Parts: sequence; structure tokens; C-alpha cells
Amino acid sequence: MNKDSNIYIFIYASAMVVFVAAILSFTAETLKPLQKENIKVEKIQSLLISVGIESTKENAQEVFDKYIPAENRVVINSKGESIEGVAFDINIKAENYKDLENRSLPMFIVNMDDGTKKTIIPLLGAGLWGPIWGYLAFEPDNNTIYGAVFDHKAETPGLGADINKDWFEHPFRGKTIFEGEEFVSITTHKGGKGAAELAGNTEHGVDAISGGTITSKALEKMIFDGLDGYQVYLKNNK
Repeated sequence: MNKDSNIYIFIYASAMVVFVAAILSFTAETLKPLQKENIKVEKIQSLLISVGIESTKENAQEVFDKYIPAENRVVINSKGESIEGVAFDINIKAENYKDLENRSLPMFIVNMDDGTKKTIIPLLGAGLWGPIWGYLAFEPDNNTIYGAVFDHKAETPGLGADINKDWFEHPFRGKTIFEGEEFVSITTHKGGKGAAELAGNTEHGVDAISGGTITSKALEKMIFDGLDGYQVYLKNNK
């Protein structure tokens, strides 16, 4: 066949496209188990970090099993009742599309070294440019926040993306989500450092990120919506 002909060029180009596509597909399938494992490990480490427990990629599963054994990974409904399900595998995004009374709500109970138990609740919401998520850990009173971890997919660097910085997460510690028996959640206050205090909201408020108000408010909504289904459980297990 004439290598300068249009037919040869077309066949050659088509063959190369198929060849490259096959290589990419093979590579993607080969790496998929590794990617799934990395996502799993990252989730485990985030859960542990919310209660101040450090782990490495190598020992994450071992540490997770020690502090949060299988029986402590529970699924409840909005009535606070235990239901069937694997907490770690619950698709929170899919559950958020359901009516509250039909949701499966995952929860993790941590056996701390000092003998106390902390409750971790996973959260998922929509930020300015993409999904945001996080974990709130509660003291045994199931009202006071013990620790918080947040992250995002595509928030603005230096602004909304700072929700995963220690200086933003740490102020959540010690905040409470109930005012008496009323669920009030956590609010973010625009105005920079000390804004929550100036607003007179020291128990349930934190400072929003300067220049990242939209993401801060999205996170506020994520916390309210995410904890809403756990109200009955948290009230009944103080």
C-alpha cells in the first residue's frame, strides 16, 4: 500500500488511536484497585484525625480496627434506631437525595485510650466549585465537638480551599450544636478573626474565612443538613 495515500494515513491513524486507547484503558483498569485502596486509606486517616489519632498509609487499617472495631461502625435512621448496613461503605451523596426518614446514616464510635468514647459523623455538601466534605467528632455528651476535619475538591486556593487548614478546623473544638434541647448546629460569621465573638455567638459560632464567605456558608449548610438526621440519636444518647 502506498504510504503517501490518504487511505494508508487514515488506517494508520485509526490503528494508533485504537492502540493508545487500549493502553490507556488497560492502565486505568490496572490502577483502579490501587486508586480505591488510596481513597479508602485517606478516608480512614481523616476519620482518625478527627479524634486526634495519627496513622500512616501502612498502618491505617490496623489503627482503625483498634480504635473503631467493626461493631462500632453502625448505621442508624433518623429515629435513632440501628439498621442494616455497612457504615464505611454508605454513599452519603446518594443518601442525601433521599427523604430524611429514608436515609441510612453512618456513624463511627471511637474507643479512646482514656476509656472515653467519641462519636464521629461524616458530612458531605456542595461548595462554591465542587463537593466539600468532612467529619465531626463529638464528646460523650454528643453535643460538644471534640474535633473537626474538612476537605474539598475544587475550592478557590487561599480562600475557600482553606477549610482544610488547622487554623480553620481547630476553632470548632468545644462548640456545641444544641441550645438546651433545640438543635442549632454551627454558624459561620463573616468579618474575620473574632467575628463570632463580636456577634455574641461563642458557643455555636466560628469565624468564616475572609474572602471565602460562600464556601464558609456552604460548610455551615453542610453541617446543619448533615447533622439534622442524627438529632434524635444525639439527644437520646447524651
